[in-house]
Amino acid sequence: MLKEELHRLKTNERPAVINAISEARAQGDLSENAEYDAAKERQSFIEGRIAELEGKLSAAQIIDPTLIDADGRIVFASTVTLEDLESGDTVTYKIVGDDEADIKLKKVSISSPIARALIGKYAGDTAEVQTPGGQREYEILEVRYL
Repeated sequence: MLKEELHRLKTNERPAVINAISEARAQGDLSENAEYDAAKERQSFIEGRIAELEGKLSAAQIIDPTLIDADGRIVFASTVTLEDLESGDTVTYKIVGDDEADIKLKKVSISSPIARALIGKYAGDTAEVQTPGGQREYEILEVRYL
């Protein structure tokens, strides 16, 4: 996901903004050229994002959840099945890094309130989570390392 964004920025976005800057320069006076200012601002954003992604990727570590020896504890990269004790609904989440989080794919960030409430707990434990809708209580049904 990060590699794809970095590739897109370097191969599509960066050349397009360089072209936009060239076109704006060709229009003459740069002091009152809104297109030039916008293109330079966009270039600054793209270069900053490229630097940020390259930094993250250089420091990234790949974690294979199947090799985790956590003795059934919920840790980073765990897949957890929960039951909402109020509604009886069950849901399964994987605990991932901030950049991988996608609630539609049932991936929650390690820094999210639900993940923070779950870390260190075992199947059979309950966890209280402060949500925007108020306090929720979940029973941990299963912890897997997929």
